[in-house]
Amino acid sequence: MALHPESILDISPALRGDAEVLRALLRRRDAGIRADGNRIALVVSGGGMRGAYAGGMAHALDDAGLAGCFDVIYGSSAGAYIGAALLLGNGRGSAHIFFEDMACRAFIDPRRIGTRRPVVSLDHLIDHVLVHSKPMAWDRLGPSPVPLRVVATAADDLRPHVLDPATPDEWKVALRATASIPLLAGPPVELHGRRWIDGSVAEPVSVLRALQDGATHVLALLNRTAPELRRADLAAGPAPWARALDRLAPGLGMIAQESNRHGPALAVLDDAAHPSRNGAHLLALMPEQDLGVRGLTIDVPRVTQAAAAGYATVTSALCRVRSSQ
Repeated sequence: MALHPESILDISPALRGDAEVLRALLRRRDAGIRADGNRIALVVSGGGMRGAYAGGMAHALDDAGLAGCFDVIYGSSAGAYIGAALLLGNGRGSAHIFFEDMACRAFIDPRRIGTRRPVVSLDHLIDHVLVHSKPMAWDRLGPSPVPLRVVATAADDLRPHVLDPATPDEWKVALRATASIPLLAGPPVELHGRRWIDGSVAEPVSVLRALQDGATHVLALLNRTAPELRRADLAAGPAPWARALDRLAPGLGMIAQESNRHGPALAVLDDAAHPSRNGAHLLALMPEQDLGVRGLTIDVPRVTQAAAAGYATVTSALCRVRSSQ
């Protein structure tokens, strides 16, 4: 099944943020070098099957010749997988993996609730899909001149940290750790003496981290529309799933609530004068339409449409930048 982004209308009526981010990327592509004195970071958000949006965006960046123009890539949960694929030159796979390989009961099956098997099978993703259908060149991630910063949440302090895998086997563990969450995708994963869970629980969008690391330009690929991101999930009190997480680890359910997770990043993205920016250029790309794809959606046509929407978001943004030059 192929993407048809032309079927998605009115994806990006306006750029949210500073178009200089895309202009800097285009200058690098045209010059064929990254040595321009800037540090351009790509931040890819997580969210399970919502990652189809960002996967489509990564596909479009690759097709536009921009995949090799970043200095560093950050990713939590699904965003780490997308970032890895883009880094390894498989932007197309970062989109197609969602509707070709992940939108199926072998990967997500709610019928496993109450059994000893997780609803989300990371075994299927890492040991089958990334070995046979969409092989991952694990040995190339470590030596890459462009680092991939995989963010995970430490089970002991519930804070986000960047993992530091050194071998192909450790990279597999790191990618599992950033996507593992109790009650859903398996127990905490141990790496380097600590136990880790889904990175998007504590840091779904690593914009602040990129700025703290010295980025002069940040492109953030988001998997939710603006209204979804700004919805106050805490207004009606903690959700039942959040209370269940709190029973496993006090405080886990509270930080996992939507508004708590995205609030800090949104504050920086929304405010051009935010002190954390320190003159940096930020641009967030997000779907304009809610196509009904959630973290556990396995409806193939709907997931395909989300990937196409993500692709169209980037192509539309690039067209607008070119037309304004």
